[in-house]
Amino acid sequence: MIYKHTQVGYLMIYVLVAVIALFGFILMQDNTLMPALIVMVLVVAILSSFTTLTVEIDNQFLRFKFGFGLFRKKFALDQIESVKAVKHKWYYGWGIRFCLVPRLWIYNVSGFDAVEITLKNGSAFRIGTDEPEKLVRSIKPR
Repeated sequence: MIYKHTQVGYLMIYVLVAVIALFGFILMQDNTLMPALIVMVLVVAILSSFTTLTVEIDNQFLRFKFGFGLFRKKFALDQIESVKAVKHKWYYGWGIRFCLVPRLWIYNVSGFDAVEITLKNGSAFRIGTDEPEKLVRSIKPR
């Protein structure tokens, strides 16, 4: 493994705790609300998958995944055309997003720092990270 880093999205953890508390309060009012329990489990599973973003680089691939891996991507290093550290605008938000200007996918759990990667086929994406320069250095020599 050449590079591995996990960024924690503390805001998502706070939101997750608030959602669990809200659903817990609702369920305590009437413990026969099975549909609410099912919805709670689904919402908690989806939200918990966005609490961390792990980026890994080995000799062949750049991989990243949210949380326990429900949402993941993998790109061959030899398909990367360019890489640079960038700052997100505040309105780009967190999670998985498609941005029209500039035209790219954004994967982020926290903060505004990211690494923008353009592939040889012209597609581009950004990976949010709290150590953008280190990630750029790990990708560039390939």
